[in-house]
Amino acid sequence: MGISLVPSGWTMTRMLNHLAFDDELFWISAVLGGESHAIAALHNGWSSEPMTGAEAIRIYQREIAASDKVLARVDLDAAPRWWPPASEFDGPPMTTGREVLVRALIETSAHAGHLDIVRELIDGHQNLVVE
Repeated sequence: MGISLVPSGWTMTRMLNHLAFDDELFWISAVLGGESHAIAALHNGWSSEPMTGAEAIRIYQREIAASDKVLARVDLDAAPRWWPPASEFDGPPMTTGREVLVRALIETSAHAGHLDIVRELIDGHQNLVVE
């Protein structure tokens, strides 16, 4: 599962699980696409079973591919096809697929920044340096 370099204790593998299950599977396949298999598979990505980094990458890539298929067929101006019960997500319902997609993009970009910081802690390399 890897070592944690941050005070919260999350690892890069857990972050990939979170992105796969709580962003791609939840927001895109379940909420936006209303995919019954995705709704049935929902769980907290932070508490996924321990796995290797390679397994986490494979799962994340699989969920991205599934999201791509959903995004190719949905109308972003229409309402999401499914909305979770308050016990799973207590935020107000979003009215369009576009809102759902923006939420997923914000979540993904925030965590990409987290992963970039951890990578820098590991190898010291700075990807983009603004002077």
